[in-house]
Amino acid sequence: MTITLSPGPVAAGRSDRPAPEPPVQPVDFSAYCQDLFGTLARSDQRRWGEVYVRGLLGVSGRKTPARISEHVLGRPAVQQIQQFVNQSPWSCGPVRQRLAGRVSRALRNEAWCVDEVVFTKNGDRSVGVARQYASSLERTVNCQLALATSLVGRHGGVPVSWRLLLPQRWDRDERLRRQAHLPSDERARPRWRYVLEAVDEMLDEWFLEPLPVLLDWRGEGDVGALLRGLEARGLAYLVQVAPTVAVTLPRPCAGSAPGSGTLQELAVHAAQHRERTPIVWQDRATSRPRQSQVLSVAALLQSEAPHGGGAGARAARRPRHLVTDWPYGRPEPRTYWLTNLPARKVADVLPLAQLRALSGQSLERLQQDFGLADFEGRSFRGWHHHVTLASVALGFDALRRP
Repeated sequence: MTITLSPGPVAAGRSDRPAPEPPVQPVDFSAYCQDLFGTLARSDQRRWGEVYVRGLLGVSGRKTPARISEHVLGRPAVQQIQQFVNQSPWSCGPVRQRLAGRVSRALRNEAWCVDEVVFTKNGDRSVGVARQYASSLERTVNCQLALATSLVGRHGGVPVSWRLLLPQRWDRDERLRRQAHLPSDERARPRWRYVLEAVDEMLDEWFLEPLPVLLDWRGEGDVGALLRGLEARGLAYLVQVAPTVAVTLPRPCAGSAPGSGTLQELAVHAAQHRERTPIVWQDRATSRPRQSQVLSVAALLQSEAPHGGGAGARAARRPRHLVTDWPYGRPEPRTYWLTNLPARKVADVLPLAQLRALSGQSLERLQQDFGLADFEGRSFRGWHHHVTLASVALGFDALRRP
């Protein structure tokens, strides 16, 4: 049996009926900025916020303070713009919260997507810069690394929460920390902690409706800590992982002990005992029909295998699903995901996973068209101000599009 899918919303425990698309309403730019910057304490901060975002939307090429001031104001105002972005003590959190609320109400979002964003740099003084491995580029570069958590639907993605990843060298070098005005509580930590901090902010502080969380974890370790954290928060997830992740293999025969192996070995073993499910779906990026096969099997991470009785062991035995995209004619899967989506929704994995591609396209637009990579400052506060203002610009563009 072949399953044909439409690109409707997917969420654990929800109806399969697509929600109606909210009607598109005209968006007044000044009113939009007044709403998002309404939490800023001073009128001049609110005014410069609107000037900066208008420049990000309207200036062609590099969005420098000089070009923004000339384009928007018709006169030089470089010092004022730099002071607003780099030194002014306004908080990003309320602006991001209001942006998330606007996007949630106006657009039909289907997932939260967490993407790595790479800011390549020449020097070593900008906050968080180091020569480090960027998994999205599959190479080591001198850069800042960030995680952007976006609200994603067929409209694309709008990043509403940002985390700047700090390398270990920034914990040790007090001179660098002082120069970048890095808060004392900002320290290097595992990537999964940044992810959980972002979703906690969206759930507990912004009160957003929870949606499935999409991530690419192929270049990272300790996927178990990430999955346990998402599960503890009651979140559905679809996490792409490397085929080399260690898992417990089924018993080869009755009475024997389970073995250890990789996700790839688990998938090959499962394919010998069950049929793969053919599916046809519409590619969200090209609108063309595509077809493949999916295979689903319960998966227990080797790092979580129980070593005794009791409640802790019983909790560790609760399996997750490995879902694979297995194209016709290939000896092994193309893509591996770990998910806690219900088994009846396994065939929805490929259309849901495609939302990551739409999120990636939106982040590329943020880099190319809205000045994300054009920030010239070095401070922690300035970096967060700039990426927030770039997200505000992209959010306006998404809201005004039909």
